[in-house]
Amino acid sequence: MKEKITIIIYSRKSKYTGIGDSIGNQIELCKNYIKVHYPKDKYDVEIIVFEDEGFSGGTTDRPQFQEMFQLIQKKYINVLICYRLDRISRNIADFSRLIEELSKHNISFISIKEQFDTSTPMGRAMMYIASVFAQLEREVIAERIRDNLLELAKTGTWLGGDSPLGFSVERFEKVNICENDEVKGLVTKTKKASKLVINDEELKIYNLIVSKFEELKSLTKLETYLLNNDIKTRKGAHYSIFTLKWILTNPVYVKNDNDAIEYFKKKGINVFCEKDNRNKFDGNYGFLTYHKTSKRKKLSSDYWIYAVGLHPGIIEGKRWIAIQMLLEKKIKKEKMEPLIIGIHVF
Repeated sequence: MKEKITIIIYSRKSKYTGIGDSIGNQIELCKNYIKVHYPKDKYDVEIIVFEDEGFSGGTTDRPQFQEMFQLIQKKYINVLICYRLDRISRNIADFSRLIEELSKHNISFISIKEQFDTSTPMGRAMMYIASVFAQLEREVIAERIRDNLLELAKTGTWLGGDSPLGFSVERFEKVNICENDEVKGLVTKTKKASKLVINDEELKIYNLIVSKFEELKSLTKLETYLLNNDIKTRKGAHYSIFTLKWILTNPVYVKNDNDAIEYFKKKGINVFCEKDNRNKFDGNYGFLTYHKTSKRKKLSSDYWIYAVGLHPGIIEGKRWIAIQMLLEKKIKKEKMEPLIIGIHVF
């Protein structure tokens, strides 16, 4: 009598491609392995396939993986098979959690490429060691790409996101950048870069915001003025105090003149620029800022990167610095003023 057995095949690929260890190739290799090791004359095999394409191995927040995990917990499975260990996970903690769950339900785990045997202590130990190296590889690649982007940032290249008020984004000549390729690992590719260019209509609004703040000397009054005159953001929303402060303090608008450079130096901020016309500090270019936050946390100024951009500067250093001083003075005053609540006069 044939032994009934249920086998899960799990496959994953970070990008939608049909080359290298594609989803189709992984599944085919797993099925060939099953044919050899679980022949039809001895086993009645049921195969369940789960595919996650376009998902990173750094997290288990993948729809098919989560569905597979729920099935494992129901104890209906005998074997989990994948082409390569890092298809399951590149994170040690996530991988360990899965292996513990498999062990709890007596489910065997097979990785074709590494040929692990989870039934022996040595096999389990080697599997954990391999998972450590998978996570290390992921972290090294991520660090190299991050360093590469920071070096690219120092050239004044716009790295993406919504452009500031008064600017649009334009693609220009190609640059070299490192990327992670699923098959080849870290490779250098030639791509087009981006830079900021003037948006004339929006620039009128920026100039109005600056001149009105200099006149009113209050973010609250500036907010009220823009509200009363129905002046809105490019997304159709009213300007908030937070947005106005961000616009007024953003170095993207200040010219790279000596006043601005000295101001940043006094703040302990290093300024980078390429050895072209931008290092003359003649006020023809603006600034870009990078690496001010990491994982949504604000970093100290030691980590900040200020670079002379490829876009024109809008406002002179002295004028921009005067606005910063006024804003800082207002903030200090607000902190020093006592908060009086609930006073009644009879």
